[in-house]
Amino acid sequence: MTTLAPPTGLVHSWDISTGVDGPGTRFVTFLSGCPLRCLYCQNPDTWLRGNGTRQSTDEVLAEARKYVPFIAASGGGATLSGGEPLQQPEFASALLHGFRELGLHTALDTSGYLGGLACGELLDATDLVLLDIKAGTPETYRRLTSRALAPTLEFAERLATLGKPVWVRYVLVPGITDAPEEMGAVAAFAAGLGNVERVDILPFHTLGQSKWEALNRRFVLADTPTPSAEQVDRARDEFRTRGLVAY
Repeated sequence: MTTLAPPTGLVHSWDISTGVDGPGTRFVTFLSGCPLRCLYCQNPDTWLRGNGTRQSTDEVLAEARKYVPFIAASGGGATLSGGEPLQQPEFASALLHGFRELGLHTALDTSGYLGGLACGELLDATDLVLLDIKAGTPETYRRLTSRALAPTLEFAERLATLGKPVWVRYVLVPGITDAPEEMGAVAAFAAGLGNVERVDILPFHTLGQSKWEALNRRFVLADTPTPSAEQVDRARDEFRTRGLVAY
C-alpha cells in the first residue's frame, strides 16, 4: 500500500501574536508569494516564493502543536497569512484542515485578489476571513497595489453568500486612503454584505522601510506621515455611521 506524502508549500516564517491576526493568541504562518505590490507592504520579502522554505504540512502542524494548550487558553487559534496564502491554495487548504484537527479556530488573512482559487474545501476549514480591502475606488486600488479591485469585491460577495464571518482591514494612508470617497465606498460596500463582524482601521507606518531598502527597492511612501489619533477616529466614525463595528 502506497502512503501519500503530506502536501508541501513554501513558508516564509511563523510567529505567535495576540490581538492582531484574529481573536486571542494566534499561531500565524506566513506563506511566500504575493501577486500584489502594495506601496505600504510591511513584508516585501514575502512577495517572491523563492524567499520561502519548502515545508510539509506535518512540519508546520508539529510546530503549531507545541502551542495548542497556550492558544486554547486564550480563545485563540491559527492564522494563515503572507504574502498571499491563496497563491498556494492546496497547501493553504491542507494547513487549515490540519489546524482544525488540532482543535484550533482558523483564520485566513487575504487580500481576496486570488479569491477565485479558494475552493469550497478550503473555505469549509476557515472560521474567519481577515479581508484587506485596500481602497474604495479602482483607481486608488491600482495605484496602491498595481492590481484591480474587482476580484477582491467579488470574493467578499461570495463570502457573504456563504455566511462566512469577515473582519475587514483597512490601512489608513494620509493623502491616499483617508479621502472621504475611498473610506465611504469601502464602508458602504462592507455594510451591505451582512457578514462583516468588525472593521479594523490600521494606521499606516514606515516600519517596513528597512526591508524595502534591503531589497534595493524604493519605498515611495517614506515621507508619508503616520495618521494622527484624530484621523484614525474620523476613519472609524466613517464606518460606524454605516452601522459597522470599527476599531
